[in-house]
Amino acid sequence: MEKEKAEKMLKELNGWNLIENSKKLEKEFKFKNFVEAMNFINKIAEIAEEQGHHPDIFVSYNKVKLSLFTHKIQGLHQNDFILAAKINAIQ
Repeated sequence: MEKEKAEKMLKELNGWNLIENSKKLEKEFKFKNFVEAMNFINKIAEIAEEQGHHPDIFVSYNKVKLSLFTHKIQGLHQNDFILAAKINAIQ
């Protein structure tokens, strides 16, 4: 996906950022505690399985950082933005 298109689509996603030369989406979520963070991750896992599209997930106690990109093309695809929007909806 071209950088300009990614930037345009990004405007629809609250809190997400383009990283690595606009090849990935990233967002950090903060929770009250570890259990809430893990519950959030479990919800993400359900959506990811339904979509057949899986984020990279990094956990540090009450923080969850997600990174989205399409591994097959080593960059962003419309599916990354769709998954990001669905993740925003469960937060």
